[in-house]
Amino acid sequence: MSLIHSRLDYGNFILVGLPAYLQRHLQSVLNAAARLVFWLHRYDPVTDALTTLHWLRLPERVDFKVAVMAFHVLHGLAPSYLDQLVRVADLPGRHRLRSSASQLLHVPVYHLITVGRRSFLVAASVIWNSLPPALQSSTTLFFCQCLKTHLFHKSFPDLLL
Repeated sequence: MSLIHSRLDYGNFILVGLPAYLQRHLQSVLNAAARLVFWLHRYDPVTDALTTLHWLRLPERVDFKVAVMAFHVLHGLAPSYLDQLVRVADLPGRHRLRSSASQLLHVPVYHLITVGRRSFLVAASVIWNSLPPALQSSTTLFFCQCLKTHLFHKSFPDLLL
């Protein structure tokens, strides 16, 4: 299982904005791995297996990895070349506004519709800004745990925990 997870998670940054038909192919690989763990047949429902394993669906897995990298960039834990890409939205005179305490990231203008929105600079800013303010203001390493719980509820909205 770790081999499958490492292969799917290895290229998560290039999976941002992937078309739905390609996401379905990768999600089927993840579903097959969950079926293998629980010895399920090919056409058995896999949702219960995914929730028992606490695995996120593919779009949320990608969002998780990008949001964690944005968190590392904001807190100085990422490589230095990424620090130059992501920056907090700083507006003139912002120190007097209530939004000065927020951790929203600047979303740059991109010109290429297909590739521009998939770049780390744009994708990290958009994903980070879509997180709840409680997660954005987190400064602890419990951020990953809270983020995964948030994305798990997003991935399986009708599940009662």
